Amino acid sequence: MKEGWVKEKLVNVSSIQTGKHDANHSVLNGKYRFYTCAFDHLLCDTYRFEGECLILPGNGVNVGEVFYYNGKFDAYQRTYVINKINIYPKYLYYHLKFSWRDVNLNKQFGSATNFLKIGNFKDYDVRYPKSLPEQKQIVAILDQAFAAIDQAKANIEKNIENAKELFQSKLNEIFSQSGEGSAEGADKWEKKTLGEVCENLDSKRVPITKSKRIEGEIPYYGASGIVDYVENYLFDEELLLVSEDGANLLARTYPIAFSISGKTWVNNHAHVLRFKNMTSQIFIEYYLNSIKLDDYISGMAQPKLNQKKLNSIAVPFPTLDIQEKIIFFLQRLSDYKSNLIESYEHKISSLEELKKSILQKAFAGELTSPERTK
Repeated sequence: MKEGWVKEKLVNVSSIQTGKHDANHSVLNGKYRFYTCAFDHLLCDTYRFEGECLILPGNGVNVGEVFYYNGKFDAYQRTYVINKINIYPKYLYYHLKFSWRDVNLNKQFGSATNFLKIGNFKDYDVRYPKSLPEQKQIVAILDQAFAAIDQAKANIEKNIENAKELFQSKLNEIFSQSGEGSAEGADKWEKKTLGEVCENLDSKRVPITKSKRIEGEIPYYGASGIVDYVENYLFDEELLLVSEDGANLLARTYPIAFSISGKTWVNNHAHVLRFKNMTSQIFIEYYLNSIKLDDYISGMAQPKLNQKKLNSIAVPFPTLDIQEKIIFFLQRLSDYKSNLIESYEHKISSLEELKKSILQKAFAGELTSPERTK
């Protein structure tokens, strides 16, 4: 360990407590923050904690995360609060951000457990310089570095959204059916219903409950893609699947229409469509993924696109040669978008690695020296 640094147990440099209330403790007109395990910024009219504190969710998807707050607040009963910290609080925050999940949680949690116990804190070691000015200098360096990294990430994420929006706007332009600037010959495109341009094979679907599936190599498809692999198959051809139910019908986080080929099994959560040729299948796949289908969907809590509504969807249907030209252009544009997003995501990953590298240097004592902090 670097000269001038010490190692202490977390429980020896702080107090660790839990909240006392359930989520119903929050009120609409409260003036103090109330933190839950989901780290919602709710409000309450009383507080138990104040000053610089660290907050750690005790269960749920945020287990392993660490949050810093300076002020008066209260917390959910399964939320841990580290306070009465006798080293620089933000130094401890960064220390936990650096190694709490990797050193502590991975040793004591199963992926399905997602539950933090008080025992997780007892063996956690904190390495820190005895000099308070040096602790503060490390925090200042990390604050500055992380602010720059986070801004760079925000810029990259904005670029990703711009790339997606550009692709979507081009889709909308191409599939526009009238007006100046519409796709080549769009004003002459024939308009049909989806049921007129393909054959619906929903009657051939067979759902298999998980307990009755026999493991194999055949993809078993549901509303949003492959959900399992089974021994046998129902279809052995090129088909288009369209989500029948699920929140994604409205949210559109990922495509609702996707092509499959070869030996497959499909359950009753995805419509099965057969086209006369692959050109039309791909053309309609692009179209369905480019438009909102809200008017065809029933139910809000459990959105559903039934077969009758699916078949009634109005679709543009130009000649095959125009379909081919459009597909060629969209595939090139899609490849460009995918490559661009992949490049951006690689940059984000590199920035996260940079954060880890900086934190590693910080807690190895490589960012500062005692002489500079005197």
